[in-house]
Amino acid sequence: MVKKGNWFFLLFGFLGGVLLLFIILPFVTLCSNQSLENLVTVVQEESVLLAFLNSFILAAIASFLAILFGTPLAYLLSRRMVPISGFWHAIVDLPLAVPHSIVGIALLFFLGGNSIFGALFNNIFRFGFVGTRIAIVAAMLFVSLPYAVNAAKEAFDRISVRIEQVAASLGAPPASVFFRVSLPLAKGGISSGAILTWARAVSEFGAVVVLAYHPMTAPVKIWDEFTTGTLERAGAIAVIFLFLCLSVFIVLRLLLRKQKNG
Repeated sequence: MVKKGNWFFLLFGFLGGVLLLFIILPFVTLCSNQSLENLVTVVQEESVLLAFLNSFILAAIASFLAILFGTPLAYLLSRRMVPISGFWHAIVDLPLAVPHSIVGIALLFFLGGNSIFGALFNNIFRFGFVGTRIAIVAAMLFVSLPYAVNAAKEAFDRISVRIEQVAASLGAPPASVFFRVSLPLAKGGISSGAILTWARAVSEFGAVVVLAYHPMTAPVKIWDEFTTGTLERAGAIAVIFLFLCLSVFIVLRLLLRKQKNG
């Protein structure tokens, strides 16, 4: 016999379960259609391993840059230290709404060889922007930075301004208040944002493929195999990449939880 009111939670459980199945079943189907022999063959290929390395390392660089530049901006937005902060917050969220192929095209016009900034880049580094790992990092950074800024801002929002005011009243300069009070208290939220930023960056395809088909990242490699190779090879690379990303994501989450509990 169902207790009075339990129908409400049963309904929520059913609706939530349907959504979870919608997420899980496509991946289960993908994995179940791959043979172990095909997975082993694909993972031993140098081009596949290089694509994986490009994705993981360049995504980590993009995440580091997003946190480095995004955390100060998040603090300014949280404390409303900039005029019309709501407008600038909307600008930060803009990459979430823009199709990523448009992001790639915009960056191409901004830093391509025919632009002023592209020519400046070429004169400084003595090579073009397009088709480089720097271009990949730029594309990853652009699409993932909202996750870093928003997570940091939410973390700073949860910190009472009075704590900072007390520290300031005791003679601590603004830099000391930030690094010794605000930043340590917001560390957990910033770390979570860094993980989400990395996860978004490592999966980027649309902006990356416009700026740098080569050197290939894993998503571009999967697309290349899908269009020029076979569905089976594309599926095998996708399964391996999925498990690698999931493993890294779980490890990072466990480390973050251990840090919080410690």
